[in-house]
Amino acid sequence: MTSWRLPRRLAQLYAGLVLYGVSMALMVRSSLGVMPWDVLHQGLSRRLGWSLGSVTIVVGALVLLAWIPLRERPGLGTLSNVVVVGLAVDAVLAVLPAPGGLPGRAAFAAAGILLNGVATAAYIGVRLGPGPRDGLMTGLVRRTGGPLGPIRTAIEVTVVLTGWLLGGTLGVVTVLYALGIGPLVHLLLPRFALTPPEAVG
Repeated sequence: MTSWRLPRRLAQLYAGLVLYGVSMALMVRSSLGVMPWDVLHQGLSRRLGWSLGSVTIVVGALVLLAWIPLRERPGLGTLSNVVVVGLAVDAVLAVLPAPGGLPGRAAFAAAGILLNGVATAAYIGVRLGPGPRDGLMTGLVRRTGGPLGPIRTAIEVTVVLTGWLLGGTLGVVTVLYALGIGPLVHLLLPRFALTPPEAVG
């Protein structure tokens, strides 16, 4: 890990991961659907009787095991992602009430998607390692030589269908998130990307 602006990078990393957990909780409380991977997390949570955060941590750790044959190398951001996001979503769900009425639920959903874009750009921008699920995707692309788009789609369709069959919430938020998060992160990432001084100019 480079020491370049390390305190700023660490602060942005952990702020981004906490905000990611907050965004997940907002979408859950909207009851209008959740992110694709959270359909799986939610389904497993309901089947196992575990908290959503606990399932998120365990699934993240299992996904990291899948990195081994793919020869992916986790960074501090990767390992932190596994733990911090799960702890944050449980903490927020413990204090965040569900909104009343459709307008409130829609506001929670929109805020969750937007905040997730900010959070994703923040933790990617520090370049301390991808999230475990993103690393699974990029590792499969590198090892198979296949195109990123279809591989990502195949992974997410698989986890969504599995989660839905287990009782996870598949709704309009799931579709809006899948369609919107890529362009949103693309727009926000330049604002959060930390570039080493030697790379400037």
